[in-house]
Amino acid sequence: MAKTSPFKFLQEVRAETQKVTWPTRRETAITTVMVFIMVAIASVFFLIADQIIRYLVTLVLGIGG
Repeated sequence: MAKTSPFKFLQEVRAETQKVTWPTRRETAITTVMVFIMVAIASVFFLIADQIIRYLVTLVLGIGG
């Protein structure tokens, strides 16, 4: 394994971060809203799926009321 000095390492890291295309504030906001919407949709889906499975299990086992 090749040894690299900490100074050289930091220079390389800085050079690589300058190559990154950073998102704009608007892109970040839109992506954040999209994530929250998808989380809400997934939550509703799993709530409904859980209730259906609960109903079927209680029906098959004959428990509950």
